Amino acid sequence: MTAPDGLTHFSASGRARMVDVGAKASTTRQAVASGVLRMKPETLARIRAGTLAKGDVLAVADVAAVMAAKHTPDLIPMCHPVALAGVEVEFSIVDAADAEGLVGVEAVVTARCSGQTGVEMEALTATAGALLTIYDMCKAIDRGMKIERVQLEEKSGGKSGLWRRGEAAT
Repeated sequence: MTAPDGLTHFSASGRARMVDVGAKASTTRQAVASGVLRMKPETLARIRAGTLAKGDVLAVADVAAVMAAKHTPDLIPMCHPVALAGVEVEFSIVDAADAEGLVGVEAVVTARCSGQTGVEMEALTATAGALLTIYDMCKAIDRGMKIERVQLEEKSGGKSGLWRRGEAAT
């Protein structure tokens, strides 16, 4: 039973619960999430050049994203474990400086599964994991880095079908 306000992770009495997805059809599902880590231009130059003592920052962040996706239900209490079919991570350089003069790295993660519930949380967790890993590997030279806009860009599959950021449907 769902809470009166329509939130599915709360019972009618207001208690947190894991949603029962047992009666839902298994469908192919996909979610895409993104986020940006802003940093000093010098930090980005060191990432590009591969001159950080901890190694290839983006290669490590790629692995961290996949690991984060796999461990999402361990971190998010009401999240179902899903059998991930795939997790793809793409990084791009953000050369355009923001108002503080910071440039950055954007991470875009696509997660896929075939199941009774979506992979939005896996894509979001993987994105955050990738950006946090870059922060961890660069913090010795740039403690002022900031993570921005970790957000769902698109999801497909299931009863609600396709949703894209910026389109009218919820």
